[in-house]
Amino acid sequence: MKVERIRLRNFKCYGEADLGLERGVTIVHGVNGSGKSTLLEGVFFALYGSKALDNRTLDDVITTGEEEAEIELAFRHDDVDYRIERRLKLRGDRATTTKCVLETPEGTVEGATDVRQKVTNLLRMDAEAFVNCAYVRQGEVNKLIHASPSDRQDMIDDLLQLGALEEYRERASDARLGVKTVLDGQQDVLEDVRTQVEQKEEKDLHERLNELESRRAELADDIENFESQRENASDTLEASTEILERHEETREEIETLEEEIETIRSKINETERKREDAGETIDDRKTRRDDLEDERETILEEIDHVSESGDDTVDTDGDGDAGDDGLELPEPPQALESTAAVEARIDALERADEQLRDDLETLRVEINERSNETDRLESQAAEFESEAADKRERAGDLESKIDDDEDAIEQREEKLSTLEERIEAARERFDAAPIDFGEATDHRETIAEDREAIVSELGDVTAGIKAVRGSIEEGEALLEEGKCPECGQPVEDSPHVDVLDEKRERLAELEAERDALEDERDEIGERIDRAETLREAEREVDRLADNRDNVAQLLAEKRETLADRRERCEQLREDADELEAEAEQHRDAATDLDAQIDDARSDLGKINGTRGEIRTELEELHRLLEIDDEREEIEREIENARERRADWQTMNDERREQLSAKRDRKRELTDEFDEQRIEQAREQKRSAEDYLEKVDEKLSTLREKRTEIQNAIGGVENELEELERLRERLEAIETRCGDLESLYDEAETLQATYGDLRAELRQRNVETLERLLNETFELVYQNDSYASIDLDGQYRLTVYQKDGEPLEPEQLSGGERALFNLSLRCAIYRLLAEGVEGTAPMPPLILDEPTVFLDSGHVTQLVSLVESMRDLGVEQIIVVSHDEELVGAADELVRVEKDATSNRSQLERGEPPEIALLSSD
Repeated sequence: MKVERIRLRNFKCYGEADLGLERGVTIVHGVNGSGKSTLLEGVFFALYGSKALDNRTLDDVITTGEEEAEIELAFRHDDVDYRIERRLKLRGDRATTTKCVLETPEGTVEGATDVRQKVTNLLRMDAEAFVNCAYVRQGEVNKLIHASPSDRQDMIDDLLQLGALEEYRERASDARLGVKTVLDGQQDVLEDVRTQVEQKEEKDLHERLNELESRRAELADDIENFESQRENASDTLEASTEILERHEETREEIETLEEEIETIRSKINETERKREDAGETIDDRKTRRDDLEDERETILEEIDHVSESGDDTVDTDGDGDAGDDGLELPEPPQALESTAAVEARIDALERADEQLRDDLETLRVEINERSNETDRLESQAAEFESEAADKRERAGDLESKIDDDEDAIEQREEKLSTLEERIEAARERFDAAPIDFGEATDHRETIAEDREAIVSELGDVTAGIKAVRGSIEEGEALLEEGKCPECGQPVEDSPHVDVLDEKRERLAELEAERDALEDERDEIGERIDRAETLREAEREVDRLADNRDNVAQLLAEKRETLADRRERCEQLREDADELEAEAEQHRDAATDLDAQIDDARSDLGKINGTRGEIRTELEELHRLLEIDDEREEIEREIENARERRADWQTMNDERREQLSAKRDRKRELTDEFDEQRIEQAREQKRSAEDYLEKVDEKLSTLREKRTEIQNAIGGVENELEELERLRERLEAIETRCGDLESLYDEAETLQATYGDLRAELRQRNVETLERLLNETFELVYQNDSYASIDLDGQYRLTVYQKDGEPLEPEQLSGGERALFNLSLRCAIYRLLAEGVEGTAPMPPLILDEPTVFLDSGHVTQLVSLVESMRDLGVEQIIVVSHDEELVGAADELVRVEKDATSNRSQLERGEPPEIALLSSD
């Protein structure tokens, strides 16, 4: 990434500023307080907005006394041009963002949040990561070195995107536990729904529905019967009312007859004519009587023929046997000459037909019930078989998962065994060591203290050697001049010359002591290396133990899951066996019922045949009664005609007979409507009215019962619909449980993968960062007293001097710490620029007042560091400093000055010097 242009308007101390930046090293120079850092803050604010303000607000950005501010930044990233524009405006007592756009080749991104997110994605670092890597702000040069190891680890892990892996691993763990919780909850719901389905199936709803429908049919028959009887009662009421009305009319007619007796005489002539007509009628009636006699004889012959050839016994109890409970039809009498015999025969046949009809209805109900039972048994058998197949399929799925679980357990056991072997191998390093496991750190510190004492003593001896050697050289110089090495007097015959020999002997002793101390120091250095190896072994055991505990936890959970699945698989197969046995029992029962239904249908046919024969004979018998009635009527007509002829013969002779005829007619009317019959009609009318009143109440009760049963049928049908919905829900929950189990396994695998990946990437990054840090540090301190830097897996830093002495970074001087921290920042920058899997376009390296804690010598080393970063290919380096010594390292120079009158800062390009900052002087 390269910043190409920054434009500010009313931004803090800048009224108007427009600066283009080139590749290479740009030095922003000016006195303290001139506004140099504000220029960099403008770049930072343009990229990240309010996230770049720390604890300040947007109000602090707008220049005092102004209402609006603008910031525009143009930059090139990964060979693509981008431009950000932000505008702020004061509204009342607070500032708000009125415009925030990012122009990209794909289009324009608008809104502060979306722009900040886009910039974060482009640079692959948020505002915090930006200031921890690319932007070293004023006063924060020692931020990383002063941070605790854990904070430093978090900062660097976040920069290298490793913190996200731990977050992902924790999310995967939380997701796994969450899926487990949901899965357990869904399995509880599954069992609850399955229990509800079983409870409803145990209610035998289809059988209840059939029973209710049968009861409804029975009530319908009862209602129909009562309605029929009500109609009969209405007819009776109407007939009795008619009789009573006719009685009144007859009474009036009798009164009229008494008046008409006197007028009968006028009808004598007419009666004579009628007498002649009556003779003809008698002849016709006799002929009709003979024809009826012939018809009657024919019918009797047919009845006799049927009686002699027919079987009058039929099976009515449905057991295939005509005996015991079977109906025996009544034997016809030997002669049906009398009406009473015919009526008796009809009554017997009607009773037989009524019984057959009842038996027929019973058989139909029985056939219907057995058919319904057969259907229910077949349906339940199919449901049992389907459920058994489903359970076996689920058991098969579980077996497949059990195989996968066993493979996973085997792999984890192998991994656990490998970790145990690695832990044991690391612990075995202590078998030949002089210390026990866990004492390596203290052991190394003890050896380091011993080495420090020897190094201190060696320094004293070295200083003594230097002093003695200087004294000897001075004495030898004096001797060459002929002077005493002690007093400076002429040495001729002086006894003090022998002191040089003593000093030379002392020098030899000190040199021998120095050599011994150096040997001892080297031996202790080897011991330190061995102690460091043991300390690394302890750290490796701790790391491996953490991995082993994690794998052991996952292994225990997988074993628990495997046991649970095996138990569920076995239970499913047992349930399937029971369901298949029940299905077989239901099918056998259905087969038996089918046989009984066939027998009942056979009996049904026989009954219908018998009833047909009965109805035929009844028709013939009724015809006999009609013939008898008609014969009687003919006889009466013949007799009446004879009587009228006799009456008419004497009517003209005896008028008294006329009167007698009228009286006879009166008596006939009186006999026809006597008081007993009238009283009977009145009684029938009262009974009919009373019955109609009661039957209406009964019909109302029956209809209410029918409504209740209809409601009950609706309730059962609703329960059946609920059962079907529960079955569908059960299937959906079973599918969801299967999906959750798969998701749990995936989350478990993902958790382990993130943990392994984070450990592997951290180790690789630590090794790369240590290499880059040593390369950078060597460029800065190549002729100094420091040898190397050690960076362990927890990002703890140790500086080693040329003599092997380890130092914590805090033990360095202020300038050395600042330079060391800049080296660490540059190494992190290089690591991010190189990338773990390839190069990554990085933002400019920005240093804000890096010389605050540096003396003149360290400023020179800082220049070397900046030049080394440029030589390593960093595209753009921006350094803000008031130090004149840094100006010589600039490719571009920007000077910042502040107008004392307006308190506004201004930018001016300067010419960098043509000579290097440092000379050999």
